[in-house]
Amino acid sequence: MSARDQLLVVIDPVARRADGESVRIARDVLGAGAAVRFCLPDGPEEFTKALARRGARRLVVIGDDRALLRAVQALHRERGLSGPALALVPVGAAQSLARSLGVPAGAVAAARAVLEGTERRLDLLVDESDGVVLGDLRIPPVGGGPPYRSSPGSSPGSVPGPSSGPGSGPSSGSPSGPSSGPAVASAASARASRLSRASAAEGHPWLRSCQSFVRTLATRPSRVAAAPAAGPSRLRVEADGVTLVDLDQPVEGVRVTAGHGGLAQVEVRPASVGAEAAPLRVRARSVTVSGADFRYRADAVVAGPVRTRTWTVHPGAWGLTLPD
Repeated sequence: MSARDQLLVVIDPVARRADGESVRIARDVLGAGAAVRFCLPDGPEEFTKALARRGARRLVVIGDDRALLRAVQALHRERGLSGPALALVPVGAAQSLARSLGVPAGAVAAARAVLEGTERRLDLLVDESDGVVLGDLRIPPVGGGPPYRSSPGSSPGSVPGPSSGPGSGPSSGSPSGPSSGPAVASAASARASRLSRASAAEGHPWLRSCQSFVRTLATRPSRVAAAPAAGPSRLRVEADGVTLVDLDQPVEGVRVTAGHGGLAQVEVRPASVGAEAAPLRVRARSVTVSGADFRYRADAVVAGPVRTRTWTVHPGAWGLTLPD
């Protein structure tokens, strides 16, 4: 049996919890067409160890965009991306990156592509801290689905594990946020009742005006402050050493996409006053962004803040099995 017919299938724990039926279907299709060894890690550390023990088997990941990023990052760090192409069966909520790379949607179609597809070598964006970008990065970090934050000052190399992500946040006992609205209204009503009793007992007419005012406040619904929109940033953007915009020219956004042929697509949208300014578009082998502390979104991970970061294209650095 050839190495192509021997698979190591790593099933991300988030995928098992999110859609166990799709995971079962993918296992059945893959098991019927190849010699498969299944691995069910419980966390990121076991996930990485499983990749290191793959031997000559082709790696197949069943999971979402985060699982794919975690696999590519781990293989890049151990310099294992030059080997056989990995494959993905997308299962989970975050699949925008998989779709942009050409991976079929649905467990059956994706599993068949693993068995029948061909290897495509794809470019990889790598920063100076060894973080990788498979699709694109954006400054400011907007768009592309719910983000997963890495630690401050870090690159997106440390992809959050299965237990992290948007589900974590303040506990139910937090005194702030929309949940505190009913408590505020109840407290205001209680104060109004006390004022009413005091007015009746002491006979002060001016307290009745205060009582009416407090009741008005108590009946108003609480308002949740909207998150302010990101404004223009002052950044220096350089492509292959050539300055596209400098700190004296605010920009609305920067986008860098890992393209093909060893060149990334760079788009800079200058801030406009009056008439909309045309975006600047170039292709480059390396891109450096610097300025005040800024965050960026690399695929599905928000990283930063940093003051400078350089991304370099590694042509054909990794392989992905895709339909013919």
